[in-house]
Amino acid sequence: MPRYLSLHTLACMTRQAAEALVKSLATDSEAVTLRRTTWNFVEGRMLAELEAPDRETAERWLERKGMRPQWLMRIEYESTGAELKAV
Repeated sequence: MPRYLSLHTLACMTRQAAEALVKSLATDSEAVTLRRTTWNFVEGRMLAELEAPDRETAERWLERKGMRPQWLMRIEYESTGAELKAV
């Protein structure tokens, strides 16, 4: 299934609120699966990696969750070390 990265700006979110958000996103049973998130509370940013059948489904899911990304990018290639691989 295609994977996507989204960048989100957070407004004064606590760690407890972030944990609740992650739990909510991870337990959703729709066609979108949350793979992982990365956080920086000092800068107020979160990256989310999702699996979704298409971009529109990912956008609708994020919107329904109240998460409006600064950007959403489909992952086409990734590297492990010096090797670039198609996803």
